[in-house]
Amino acid sequence: MIKKVRSHPTQNEPLLFERSSPGKKAYQLPALDVPEVDPAAALGGENVREEIPGFPEVSEVEVIRHFTRLSTWNYAIDLGVYPLGSCTMKYNPRINELVARLDGLAWAHPYQPETRSQGAFEVMAHLEQALEEITGMDAVTLQPAAGAQGELTGILLMRAYHEKQGNPRKKILIPDSAHGTNPATAAMVGYEVENIASNSHGMLDPEVLARAVTEDVAGIMVTNPNTLGVFERDIARAAEILHAKGALVYMDGANMNALVGIARPGDFGVDVMHLNLHKTFSTPHGGGGPGSGPVAVKKHLEPFLPAPRLKTTAEGLRLDFDRPDSIGRVRAFYGNFGVLVRALAYILAHGGNGLRNATVDAVLNANYIRRRLEPYYDLPYTAPNMHEVVFSDSKQAARGVRTGDIAKRLIDYGFHPYTVSFPLIVHGALMIEPTETEGKMEIDLLVDALISIALETENDPDVVKSAPHTTRVSRVDEVTAARRPVLRWKP
Repeated sequence: MIKKVRSHPTQNEPLLFERSSPGKKAYQLPALDVPEVDPAAALGGENVREEIPGFPEVSEVEVIRHFTRLSTWNYAIDLGVYPLGSCTMKYNPRINELVARLDGLAWAHPYQPETRSQGAFEVMAHLEQALEEITGMDAVTLQPAAGAQGELTGILLMRAYHEKQGNPRKKILIPDSAHGTNPATAAMVGYEVENIASNSHGMLDPEVLARAVTEDVAGIMVTNPNTLGVFERDIARAAEILHAKGALVYMDGANMNALVGIARPGDFGVDVMHLNLHKTFSTPHGGGGPGSGPVAVKKHLEPFLPAPRLKTTAEGLRLDFDRPDSIGRVRAFYGNFGVLVRALAYILAHGGNGLRNATVDAVLNANYIRRRLEPYYDLPYTAPNMHEVVFSDSKQAARGVRTGDIAKRLIDYGFHPYTVSFPLIVHGALMIEPTETEGKMEIDLLVDALISIALETENDPDVVKSAPHTTRVSRVDEVTAARRPVLRWKP
């Protein structure tokens, strides 16, 4: 009889509680060379913690191996490519982390006197100036703590501007190729949302837009490049149409990493935009933060920016709270300051040419992936793409394989999945963004895996439909998990 062998703990790691053995210790101390004292008598019983019931008793090597094995379960940018479209999950140089940890910056207190904050103020002033130059805008606020809050700030500015003109107006136009947070933002500010359908190329249609722009329209929220990775080539014409009716143009700058050093939104008619520093300009991205969503505006919106604003005086940089038209604070203190330091370090280290090269590399990588995968996956929109490419699962769906199945099978090949089923404008979307981080060798490995999955779909679709096969947890029932989530673990 063959005895069943348990799987190696790398794949089936027990809890430390399950490893515990009574009396085992992770340390060894020499014998006392002073009289033994009762801790409760010496310190007072109220100051002595009781023993923790059931606390794991394990050796040092068991502790080390346990947490090291757990760490191998995490996928990280240090391990491989994150092909998540629309998220720009790239590697960020470690020098930026080092700069953010300098004592004078990392330990600057928000309540310290302004005379003691000149270094921090200089960082903010230089970053504002750099972002103004990169975007072609006239002023920047660094307060918003994330892209979504940057959106909210931008539309609040738009509303404040219209109210100053005597009419806040009623509607915001949003193309179907815009980021999904845009409609929510407009609704939070009190606007009705009107959807604008894209044309067959996945772009804004100026004629459709012109019919939609009325005196009730406050502005448009356009993502450029849009969520298909396509540049809105009629953006200047769209701006003219909006401006002719007194409306404004808001640009979602989450995809600005496809434009830096190549094109400036301020030059093609954008009035207000946000930037995701944690996507384009180097900060840890994911895990809920930190983030930063600065907002850049043209001069007619500058009076409404959140207060306070940095102001140059004879005594140095100061905070100006005398802003009668300001929308007020959107974030405590000065925003996520550590993120601002990292972003400025990234910009200065690259310089103008380096930032442009990063953009070019991101666009090149995405187009290389497009060319290699076009024979295997459907490309619903064939307009030239920039930093990301969006396929659909229509070829594989004929064999019963959907985008979610392909993504799960990709895990078996050692890769983090791409963005699944987004943008909604593409049914069964596979959205891939390699960023400038990846070299040809890594991209080829990813592409070869996706080609292999496409071929598996043709020859043995059940292998793909039942993936993943090599993970600690096999395919879960996502419908049941969504409808009946288990939020508390019971041993």
